[in-house]
Amino acid sequence: MRGRLLAAFAVLCLTTTAKADAVSDFYTGKRLTLITSASVGGGYDQYARLLARHMPRFIPGNPVITVQNMPGAEGIKAANHLYNIAAKDGTVLGGLQRNTGLAHFYAPETTSAQFDARKFTWLGSPQQEIGLLIVRTSSGVKSSEDLKTKEITTSSTSRNSPSSIYPRLLNAIYGSKLKVIEGYDGSQSALLAIERGEVDAHISGGSSAAFRARFQPWEKSGMARVVLQLGMERDPEYKDVPTALEIAPTPADRRIFEMAFVEQVMGRPFVLPPGVPQDRVIALRKAFDATMTDKEFLDEARKQGMEIDPVSGARINELLEQVYSAPADVANRVRALVK
Repeated sequence: MRGRLLAAFAVLCLTTTAKADAVSDFYTGKRLTLITSASVGGGYDQYARLLARHMPRFIPGNPVITVQNMPGAEGIKAANHLYNIAAKDGTVLGGLQRNTGLAHFYAPETTSAQFDARKFTWLGSPQQEIGLLIVRTSSGVKSSEDLKTKEITTSSTSRNSPSSIYPRLLNAIYGSKLKVIEGYDGSQSALLAIERGEVDAHISGGSSAAFRARFQPWEKSGMARVVLQLGMERDPEYKDVPTALEIAPTPADRRIFEMAFVEQVMGRPFVLPPGVPQDRVIALRKAFDATMTDKEFLDEARKQGMEIDPVSGARINELLEQVYSAPADVANRVRALVK
């Protein structure tokens, strides 16, 4: 009996080693492509390039990763490419925007999102996000309560972005009077609109180091303030500012916000196209997780002012399954509110 157990163990070890060797053999000398849905210079691009520099050390065979920018349609362009066109052999990775995962949930009839977010293999995210509602002090809004009595304008990129979706949810659920002005080409231009006095406010989907560096001097000068947070918990820098979850009128309303904020947990997500061989999926997920705790990676992130608060790919897939399997009445209410 003992001999048979030893023999079985030896076969298992050989099989495991063979799989590891096969992954290493495949990646040795390879150049991988990380397609990011962001334009050059923004927060998503910054995280993609940081990951590309450090993750190869943890992939068997130590391939090189190069970043390719593919902005467009709030991340939909890159997601469609990864799902339908990109190689499915583990040589192409993707960096998507946090709201891409819920695009088809919000608008199941849309033809622009030609992918099923649940069928991507999510590698994980180096950061979990919290959005902020920033207002000019000249607007007269001093707290979240004032949002219900004062009509203010807020800048946004497009209708399917968090900067438009969150105001619609707040207006419908909380009774705020936010008027969204769309068409800005990114968060920096949306913030510039506040500085120029074109709008009273901006609601962000996240708050990268570059984003905070832009508006926090306004706080210090008294030109602007943060009156509400859009996420699962309070940001330590704004511990006295409530979240939308805390001001939701009813438990059912809170559930709506929780579903919408799944994308906040997704933060700056990275994916593999569907169909990548399982041994390479396992290797790349392990490499991603190892990178998130690596000292060199963390040191560089700290020097660049980048927050690292990782979430696993498995957790992202799990959250998406929960949202897409929500009861029809709940899902329909969410969709109706964000239209």
